[in-house]
Amino acid sequence: MTLKTTRIPHRFYLTEDQMPTQWYNLRADMKEQPDPMINPATGKPAVEEDLYPVFCQALAHQEMDGKTRYVDIPEEIQQMYKIYRPSPLIRAYNLEKALGTPAKIYCKFEGNNTSGSHKLNSAIAQAYYAKEQGLKRLTTETGAGQWGTALAEACSYFGIPLTVYMVKASYEQKPFRKAIMQTFDANVIPSPSETTEAGRRILAEHPNTGGSLGCAISEAVEKAVTTEGCKYVLGSVLNQVLLHQSIIGLETKAAMEILGEYPDVVIGCAGGGSNLGGLIAPFMQDKLLGKADPRIVAVEPVSCPSLTRGKYAYDFCDTGRITPMARMYTLGCGFIPSPNHAGGLRYHGMSPILSKLYHDGYMEAVAVEQTKVFEAAAFFAKYETILPAPESAHAIRGAMDEALRCRETGEEKTILFGLTGTGYFDMTAYTSYHEGTMSDYVPTDADLQIGFDQLPKIPGIQE
Repeated sequence: MTLKTTRIPHRFYLTEDQMPTQWYNLRADMKEQPDPMINPATGKPAVEEDLYPVFCQALAHQEMDGKTRYVDIPEEIQQMYKIYRPSPLIRAYNLEKALGTPAKIYCKFEGNNTSGSHKLNSAIAQAYYAKEQGLKRLTTETGAGQWGTALAEACSYFGIPLTVYMVKASYEQKPFRKAIMQTFDANVIPSPSETTEAGRRILAEHPNTGGSLGCAISEAVEKAVTTEGCKYVLGSVLNQVLLHQSIIGLETKAAMEILGEYPDVVIGCAGGGSNLGGLIAPFMQDKLLGKADPRIVAVEPVSCPSLTRGKYAYDFCDTGRITPMARMYTLGCGFIPSPNHAGGLRYHGMSPILSKLYHDGYMEAVAVEQTKVFEAAAFFAKYETILPAPESAHAIRGAMDEALRCRETGEEKTILFGLTGTGYFDMTAYTSYHEGTMSDYVPTDADLQIGFDQLPKIPGIQE
């Protein structure tokens, strides 16, 4: 396709026949693979079959497959993707002008679906494979609510009952997220709860806790493994999720190629790593293969700084310590973000794939205060008319800071960031920001050391 205009459109869409028909597995091109997961029962590297009690078999295979470069997207998933994809690549002309920068700013907007975020890309895939295996129900966790909403939507489409353990702080702050999940027939439970042994144990130790993703994961996994015909699905962190989310980056790169563009810097918000891993996938491939050398920057909250202040170590993926252990940048599976943390991205660890790439120097990370994040969100909304999710606004903050540096240096960089979703269910946080009641919390070294001291001991690997 040749673009028939000299001016790049404000919003550019691929056509349906230009959409990717395969996902890209970033691990296939990594110089060194991420360290294997450890089975906590044996203390040995996990094999695919070890994951079958928790995940459906097709997803367990994707989780462990580090060799297959491209994976065909099943036709039924492609058809559901086409309900809301391809998503637009936006040239943020108004933002550029407002910042007075010579940089060109692009963002890939993933909010054009009912869930309001990129999460639907993996939810559809995971629900599809569960249906293919004949599963009777699924469980999951959700933090800010985007993943729970997306999975509820996908499970409703495929006719699979769903139980969602929602982080209690978010459950209380975002009642309308719960209402949407219930609209799609999901059963939503605030976590930690009295419905599981893990939840009861956490409540006994922390009676007034607002919960965390680690807590909610523990409950969802326990429910799955103790319920016949039920499996657990996760919306971030896992290798399989980054595989599904590669649709974001593949679409983005294809669109930029048509427009004759290539990013000098790619920026994404970083919680567990799903959107960041998906956006950067084909650009990181170029970097790994020596075809190009874009800077890749993860932006995370200072109140949950797994990359910038965490330890690269084996840790449990859940607070209840029942999942396999992964080597990742982590704050410790018992870490619970401060109650004033309203900006999302509250997981204690980071995707093993992204952790390995960061550890090996292929990407950078910065941490930002939530008041600066919401400042960027409000600024962006005024000029580009989209109210961003707080999570997305971390990437906006990073892109704006990069553009302002270009204003100072005169560099005409091309900046790409991930606009992961909309913030229409985050108005409590926006209100707090506008009324001046929002505050920043930066954990002390002593705060973080508590989590580090509880990292698991693995004989011969992590003493």
